Amino acid sequence: MANVFEYLKWRGDLTFTQDPPNAVDALIFSALVYIRYGARVEAKPETPILLRDAAEEYFALEDHESRVRVKSDLDLLYQASQTVRFGQTRMVCYRDLFIPEQETQFAAVTFLLDDGSAFLTFRGTDYSLVGWKEDFNMSFQQTVPAQRLAVQYTRDVAAEYMLPLRLCGHSKGGNLAVFAAARSSPMVQQRILEVYNNDGPGFTKYMMGDPGYLAMVPRIKTFIPQSSVIGMLLEHEEPYTVIRSKSVSVLQHDPYSWEVMGRDFIRMEEITEESRFVDSTIKTWFAEMSNQDRNQLVDVMFTLLGSGGVDNALDIIHPKNIRTYLKTLSTDENMRRVLSNEFTSLIEAARKTKQKLEETKELEEAKDGD
Repeated sequence: MANVFEYLKWRGDLTFTQDPPNAVDALIFSALVYIRYGARVEAKPETPILLRDAAEEYFALEDHESRVRVKSDLDLLYQASQTVRFGQTRMVCYRDLFIPEQETQFAAVTFLLDDGSAFLTFRGTDYSLVGWKEDFNMSFQQTVPAQRLAVQYTRDVAAEYMLPLRLCGHSKGGNLAVFAAARSSPMVQQRILEVYNNDGPGFTKYMMGDPGYLAMVPRIKTFIPQSSVIGMLLEHEEPYTVIRSKSVSVLQHDPYSWEVMGRDFIRMEEITEESRFVDSTIKTWFAEMSNQDRNQLVDVMFTLLGSGGVDNALDIIHPKNIRTYLKTLSTDENMRRVLSNEFTSLIEAARKTKQKLEETKELEEAKDGD
């Protein structure tokens, strides 16, 4: 089935003035922000540069293959830069911050479209343990550094460019886009046309009654694949649209697996039973944990992972590091206790969820029988 690459071939010759931005465009922008661009973009972030020129500079870098999350990001950058639609967009206000001691990973770039609007695009989580820990911190902190930086970034761009705005992101980037829109001033909110959240997690319950968030809900477009895990985490007030992915389970988080038809994604009626089970299990588990318990669990988990000297999440399952984790667990009684207790609680939450879903299914079948 078609994905964003087929979309580029089909729609790439049309400008945004000829064909207004849509959800597939937002996903492409959300993936393009994963690229760690070169010096011309970084040196003068307020000076516009065509995406086509930024791509040319990027591919001239000797280490360009190691500066991306996945190879598909490289393919997307090249193919998008060769189109009229994306290649002629101007990039401004590029920021890329990585501050391990503050558990902060943040990046954003704004695309100025030929239709006179601006697309503020926030990067999702990279493969750094710092980025992962910041994501986990969302489960017990009201705000994390990247969210506050997203608000400041939106304020700065809105002040620099008096244009209609769209915000978007994938994964954590989707959460940042929603958060930045919700915490913007009423004057800035009036200029926000749409917010695209592509399988990004929600928020702790405090955000559900936030006036700024509630004001933006009608303009938030949240998309999740049918077996979503990440996008179902925490709380959402806005409705979501279920779309089809060619991958399975958690691998559906990959934006390149999302299936496209024309100017839109292929939509599904509901999430899978597997997704409902995981979502309900995690929510049940979290409901029985205090913020202090969540904080302790996250600290213990990442202390354990850090004991192997790991900086990149891809290295977690390396045999050498697994041996280090086992050695650490054997000597740290408190760590064993915390992980054992929470793992037991997670299993119990899964049992309760399974029982609840079975009971609901039986009631529905009985009702259909009547």
